[in-house]
Amino acid sequence: MPKRDHWIWLPASEYPDAQSTVFSALTETAGGNYTVAEFQKRYTFDQPVRRTRLRVSADTAFRLYLNDHVIVTGPPSVGGDFIGNETVREHYFAYETEISPGSDELFFKAEVRMCPVQICEYSKGRGGFMLQAELTFDDGSRADISSDESWLCRRLPAYTAAHTYDGRLAPTALGHAETVDDVWHCETAPIPVRTEREIKPEGCEVSLDPGEKKTVTLAFDMIWAGFVCISARCRGEVRAHVACREIDEEGSAENAVFVSDGRYRGFTLHSAGSLKVMCENRSSAPAALRVTFIETHYPADEPARTTVYNDQIDRVLKTAAHTLMICHQTHHLDSPRHCEPLACTGDYYIESLMTLFSYGDMRLSAFDVIRTAQLLERENGRMFHTAYSLIWILLLRDTYMATGDPDLLKRCEQALKLLLARFLGYVGENGLIETPPDYMFVDWIYIDGFTLHHPPKALGQSCLNMYYYAALTAAAQIYHELGQKTASAECLDRADSLRRAINERLFDREAGAYCEGLNTKTPEGLIGAWMPRNTDKRYIRKHSNILAACFGVCDEETGRRLIGRIMREEIEGDCQPYFQHFLLEAVYRLGLRETYTIEIVKRWIPSVQECPKGLAEGFYRPEPGYHFDHSHAWGGAPLYALPKAIMGVEILSPGMTKIRLNPSSLGLDAAYAELMTPYGPVACDVKKGGPPVVTHPRDVQVIIG
Repeated sequence: MPKRDHWIWLPASEYPDAQSTVFSALTETAGGNYTVAEFQKRYTFDQPVRRTRLRVSADTAFRLYLNDHVIVTGPPSVGGDFIGNETVREHYFAYETEISPGSDELFFKAEVRMCPVQICEYSKGRGGFMLQAELTFDDGSRADISSDESWLCRRLPAYTAAHTYDGRLAPTALGHAETVDDVWHCETAPIPVRTEREIKPEGCEVSLDPGEKKTVTLAFDMIWAGFVCISARCRGEVRAHVACREIDEEGSAENAVFVSDGRYRGFTLHSAGSLKVMCENRSSAPAALRVTFIETHYPADEPARTTVYNDQIDRVLKTAAHTLMICHQTHHLDSPRHCEPLACTGDYYIESLMTLFSYGDMRLSAFDVIRTAQLLERENGRMFHTAYSLIWILLLRDTYMATGDPDLLKRCEQALKLLLARFLGYVGENGLIETPPDYMFVDWIYIDGFTLHHPPKALGQSCLNMYYYAALTAAAQIYHELGQKTASAECLDRADSLRRAINERLFDREAGAYCEGLNTKTPEGLIGAWMPRNTDKRYIRKHSNILAACFGVCDEETGRRLIGRIMREEIEGDCQPYFQHFLLEAVYRLGLRETYTIEIVKRWIPSVQECPKGLAEGFYRPEPGYHFDHSHAWGGAPLYALPKAIMGVEILSPGMTKIRLNPSSLGLDAAYAELMTPYGPVACDVKKGGPPVVTHPRDVQVIIG
């Protein structure tokens, strides 16, 4: 590939108002100079191009066509957080991909949007497009091409704003692009480009008589993530409003106006189980609209198979696998409806485990780990969600154990150091975390008017300390893998001290359970939007007790007793699907999988029966009027927890070259599960009363028992 990226944009002399934009949709700065530009170049050769290796990126969103077919959309997400958005982010990424044109003519066209719209999008503050390509011809000869001043460009004013297209506004005249400084310095994203497929639901062709209005609903088989596409055949004004509905809510929408034949494809990623199309022909001539949906996701093969031969539970697994797939984009998403930034690590940790037991491609998880490390380095170990920054250490450890990539640990070493140093500063004289910036995130529920998104100390301190304990033990393992014995021992010593402090100060002996936090005063200087004043009420609830059992803060006998009480509803409270992950982990760790796994998994059955097209964000609304999305992969824990429990998996060596299995039918008549490894699937077939049948790749050593 060419050694230097060549960036171009609309000439500043002709388009002075289309040069700069905000760094993030989360910034408080008004305006963003919403601009869509088109770049194009036609190359003709004397022989067919056998192979084209491309490197491409743009600021902020783009789609690249080759010979009128979309081949890349992007760029790969920076990652980002809810903090630090008033300054430019240092890292930016390009895709590298390979295609086989088989033609002697290459016509490249790129449509580029400048201006972050969704909160997972980031800009360097100005417009730009870059393409580099290495061509290999039929005779084996090679040539390089790149974006430069010979490329043509124009502005597309019809893209007036996010989700809005006005076909009455014609493109500007084509002219030559202008070279701009490379402020992006793109790193190559270690992931493949997304796939695309056009969904053409029944009824997508809508005819309109003069003056006619119509409303039609276009139903999909599942909830999909993708882009709205509207084509028009008309001789006068026609309008369309397309609402993307997961179930029956309005959802996000696109609006388009046409005055002649045309096509609009939106830039915004939507989540839809159906489209509600409201259209109007304001002209005196007949017209027709065609509304389709371009579904997109990270490339995925068929997921690994797990079944317990129960239609309801197997449907839960199918819905979870589908929801995970549509949340796999250029980074893991909480949901393609919310499109939150990379800082929602709790979601992505669960999704990484789901991936391990389903699709098996851990490159996206590893990339998320690295980009999160870059966030931590940028903010000196700080992330918006304090607990999520600790969960990142668990994600790092587990992704490393799945991939066996030592480079992953080395690239994250500085971020780990900064994060641990920061949390050491939060520890008070009592040995507990006492002065963090917040106690979020615990769960998506409300208690006595407090949200567990950012609870007061009395409802969040214990959980944060439990996460800190888990992070310290995971960090010790990471340092051991890095060969840093002193750092590993220090983490274990801190973990041991923290464990003693938790059990001394947060365990309520009268209740026989952990409280959710102390009632001591929160320092006045910490009170703010994300840290409410503490309350005098003492809470004994499920969350901290689940974590104590999950992470081994308590001894195993106490842990089993706590889980039993939780399952019998003897400890107050409830948990959303997100927190069931920790409950399932606790059950597995404590040898209770045969007793409780199926019972816990069955909790998903009603919500999946209500909406089999995608996973609901929660089991119940945390507050009146709140509308859950149904494309939220954080609630898919059964997709990994059930096969893990059936197989009894323990990864013994990084890269899964050696694993231990202890299969169980979980009390069912039969069960079958697969685990994806870098060498292929490990499969386990279990029938009650018979020995398990295990198959595995030759490169994976499997120990049974």
